[in-house]
Amino acid sequence: MHNQTQAQAAREDNFPGGARRFLNRASDFLSRLIGHAALGLIDRIAIGAIFFLSGRTKVEGFLTVTESAYSLFREEYRLPLISPEFAAHLAAYAEHLFPVLIVLGLFTRFSALALLGMTLVIQVFVYPDAWPTHLSWAGLLLYLIGRGAGALSLDRVFKID
Repeated sequence: MHNQTQAQAAREDNFPGGARRFLNRASDFLSRLIGHAALGLIDRIAIGAIFFLSGRTKVEGFLTVTESAYSLFREEYRLPLISPEFAAHLAAYAEHLFPVLIVLGLFTRFSALALLGMTLVIQVFVYPDAWPTHLSWAGLLLYLIGRGAGALSLDRVFKID
């Protein structure tokens, strides 16, 4: 074990021309420049926009669920254990409420968890072949669940985080 550690140290010391030191300094600079506050805000806006815009396709006016949304849930989505009408309302309202809360950074972890649940339902029951898209959504949501909204949020103002 001791020999492996020495061999590894010898390989690391052979970086050409101080490249390791340069890379470590660049990494430290980027970590300070793009901290959790910025990542959390960008993450919240990105995932919030995805779900909010999806919710807008299901309603007209303020929150009147459209006939086309009912048809979508009846004919294409076909979720088990829940009526298409109830599912259409639930999805439309969830895709408005939780993204707004996430962008504001209010109850962020709970809202991200709710949208992660919705993502899992979509993945399993609706579009199983769309896993690359759903995985990217899950990555954004898991960051918020694990790290919270960040300093630029109402969670921080109200000390919820």
